[in-house]
Amino acid sequence: MTDQAELRNEILNVYQKRFATKAFDPTKKIAEEDWMTIMEAARLSPSSFGYEPWKFLLVESQKVKDDLQEIAWGARNSLNGASHFLIVLARKNLTGNSSHVKHMVEDVFGVPYSETSPQTIFFNNFQKDDFGLTDERSLFDWASKQTYIPLANMMTTAAYLGIDSVPIEGFNKEAVENYLSEKNIIDLDEFGVSYMAGFGYRAQEVPEKKRQNMSDIYDVIK
Repeated sequence: MTDQAELRNEILNVYQKRFATKAFDPTKKIAEEDWMTIMEAARLSPSSFGYEPWKFLLVESQKVKDDLQEIAWGARNSLNGASHFLIVLARKNLTGNSSHVKHMVEDVFGVPYSETSPQTIFFNNFQKDDFGLTDERSLFDWASKQTYIPLANMMTTAAYLGIDSVPIEGFNKEAVENYLSEKNIIDLDEFGVSYMAGFGYRAQEVPEKKRQNMSDIYDVIK
């Protein structure tokens, strides 16, 4: 078997083993080096225009975990057993004229920022003319889509390290956001909750993976 064939098999085996874990072993903890590798995969993830409209909150407070139980029904198994529990935020009102874009351009890209630069004008036109991002909800939804790219990368990286994970959308978004705001954890003018995720070691068998056939989801346009 060629090296390339072995690599293909290794990749697909990881995807076969990865599944949305419903029960975690609370006695098993992720090593710090492994966790930071998962977070580095998130940090290195791509985003539209490279603007990284996200923030990752690792919840270690038991009080916060307990409080979230009632308003995040889909997270209870993770809150009670996962080694690491994330709340991932998406930025609100991200446009070419926002302070975050100015920060990214100047402090990360290392180039001068101007509201009248070709890049700023191009980005604003893309949002308005190409994607119709003209109100707060559509801008948030677009930013939230970006946050799912690091989610996939985090889960795949975890699987490579033998760590289980689960993406979570089972929560009352308004209640969770209000709670985090009341606790001064997030500024609702800047961020909204995109999703949650649990990481740890499973306390259950991996079920048979069931997916549609490739022919059902894949067409070639010639």
